[in-house]
Amino acid sequence: MRILPVIDLMRGQVVRGVAGRRESYQPIVSQLAPDARPASIGRALFEHGATDCYVADLDAIAGAEPSWGTYRELIDIGLRIWVDAGCRNQAAAAALASFEDAGTKLQRIIVGLESLESVDELEGMHPMIGTDRLVFSLDLKHGKPITQPGVWPELSAEVIAHRVIEAGVAGMIVLDLAAVGGYGGPATIGLCEQLRAAWPKLEIISGGGVRDAEDLKQFAAAGCDYVLVASALHDGRVSLFRGFTTEARRGERE
Repeated sequence: MRILPVIDLMRGQVVRGVAGRRESYQPIVSQLAPDARPASIGRALFEHGATDCYVADLDAIAGAEPSWGTYRELIDIGLRIWVDAGCRNQAAAAALASFEDAGTKLQRIIVGLESLESVDELEGMHPMIGTDRLVFSLDLKHGKPITQPGVWPELSAEVIAHRVIEAGVAGMIVLDLAAVGGYGGPATIGLCEQLRAAWPKLEIISGGGVRDAEDLKQFAAAGCDYVLVASALHDGRVSLFRGFTTEARRGERE
């Protein structure tokens, strides 16, 4: 399993995400970087061993234009970035899929449950983005799916997960926003275990609540390929050099 560092981007700065209460997010204070500028945080993560980085563009998720300039800065540093920019429909997917900086495209494009306008839109995104780059984010809060009105009404997280996998999704983020930044420990272990048992080849990314290396081991034991980490990295609780690896488990599934 690998650590996937997270940059929560808002108003041009990297902020500390806590429990999904975005209106109260503040610029991050990090042991890794001198300030909260995306370039400073991105460079620090790269210098500490990160190759990939998850960027939650919170302004774009709220409806603003994606932060194209920041994406370029992070790519120029050398990071392969996974971007959640509120990809709500096929038009947004096309813009993200075609974006590149000096020939480098976005490594992955996240389609979040909380942003998605319809099931049909998700199905139409596959040929635009490509199965290898499209990652579906199963967005939860206290275990309940976060959806737009009328999209998968009253369905459980398990049912939604199975439907999108059957529709061709090969990579999935399982994230409970209520657990983010709170140091309360993993909240998605049971669901990750269920998905791994039912779909052995599914790429699973999870996180939220990470306190230390023992929590990382829980995610690894649940079958996760990546674990999203932000606060614990910046507070020095978790290091990018701990050597968690996916190769053995990935080889077993291929």
